[in-house]
Amino acid sequence: MKKLLILIVSAAIFLHFYPQPELTAWYEQQKEQVLTFFSDATDTKVRLKASKIYDELSAGKHSFSSNELNTIRQISQSRRQLKDFQKAYCEGNKSHPVFHQVNLKKVCTKIGEYQGLL
Repeated sequence: MKKLLILIVSAAIFLHFYPQPELTAWYEQQKEQVLTFFSDATDTKVRLKASKIYDELSAGKHSFSSNELNTIRQISQSRRQLKDFQKAYCEGNKSHPVFHQVNLKKVCTKIGEYQGLL
């Protein structure tokens, strides 16, 4: 038992001071799978219908172009796409190739209002 503990501690110290990119990538992949599994297992099904965001944004359709409305329709097909869009463009502060900056801010604000229900 003592030898196993020494082996684990020495491996942890080695990996701390000499990080291995392949091992780090594998660890991140495994961590993402575990988090997804637990998220799916503990899902309460009290969630936002993804199309609600499209419905609310299309009410002010005079400020969006038809291309932008089509893009909003595409990203609001599922909660996963909304989360990915929010992570990439709202939290990342990147510009979107379709949205005007003002309209992107409107979309991000609307998604942010319902972030807890996604």
